[in-house]
Amino acid sequence: MIEELKSPTGRVYLTIDTDTTNRWVFVDWMGYLTADSIRTGAAAYTSALAKSKFNCVLNDTRSVRGPWDHSMDWVINTWAPNAAAAGLKYFALVSTPESLADGSAANFYAQLTAFHAEVFDNLSTARAWLHRMQAQG
Repeated sequence: MIEELKSPTGRVYLTIDTDTTNRWVFVDWMGYLTADSIRTGAAAYTSALAKSKFNCVLNDTRSVRGPWDHSMDWVINTWAPNAAAAGLKYFALVSTPESLADGSAANFYAQLTAFHAEVFDNLSTARAWLHRMQAQG
């Protein structure tokens, strides 16, 4: 089942797909993200992860416009430990190289310690990495 989160103006900014075939939660972010949309979206997909009992997230940010550094402190210090407590072990972040959002992804990766994350520039490589991580346990 795919869940859509919408901004107050009705624009979809996040889809969450609990992928039972691949045993991960796939999230697809879109547009300009506010601190509130990041908090609401991250809480929603962390809840989906906990309910599914999966340990992987495939996080696609290629459709994000602009940086999300405004939420970096919260993401690193609040969300990441909560996501790890909910079972997250492997986090594949897909970003567009040389975009403002990619700069935020690099900052996230450099500061993260709560779980294993990698940043990718395409979905197929990110999926392959998650499959390898699952096979390793």
